[in-house]
Amino acid sequence: MNACKGRGLRKDAELNRERIVAAARVAFREGGLDVPLEEIARRAEVNIATLYRRFPDREALIEAILADRMAEFVEAAEAAELADDPWEGFAGLVEHICGMQAADQGVTEGLTSCFPGAALESPRARALDAIDRVIERARRAGTLRADFTGQDLMLIMMANAGVLGSTRCAAPEAWRRLIGLILDACRTGRADRAAPPLPPAPSAEDMRNAMLTARLHR
Repeated sequence: MNACKGRGLRKDAELNRERIVAAARVAFREGGLDVPLEEIARRAEVNIATLYRRFPDREALIEAILADRMAEFVEAAEAAELADDPWEGFAGLVEHICGMQAADQGVTEGLTSCFPGAALESPRARALDAIDRVIERARRAGTLRADFTGQDLMLIMMANAGVLGSTRCAAPEAWRRLIGLILDACRTGRADRAAPPLPPAPSAEDMRNAMLTARLHR
């Protein structure tokens, strides 16, 4: 093969990969990790065979898209360990994780999923280990209820995912109030300080629209 032609083929292949990744990033953010691969190929303006040449299965594509999100997950958890105030470290981490979910539907699903490959499961396990240490630190400080566990944080993330699924369009900031309520319920030792104000509640009209949207998508 002519060397220049070979370089041209490699460049085309890399451009196709970049287009697929860009299309998948947007598709997963908007529709979650189950968006049909045919839809991603259509958005990338490649045929489905080209997509499969670059990514042999859905898991490989998910790994390519979520790798940086998992890195952010790890970084946030490990940074929370270093917070001067153990409660602020814990509460800030919960808000950061739930904010990641709010910004990206693929992340919403990815953070509460298990993955067969080490590329995503290893950083996820590393983040969860750090989260356990953040929780233990806040419990020892007496500011987080003593029976709170890492599994409770997973429940919070799942609850947030449910709220986001119902309100993402009609009341996109409603999750902030949910997390404010949950954090207030988890905090102890507050006799000497007032609870911080909650984020604004969504309007009654926004909640009606959210419930209508959820019913239409059942």
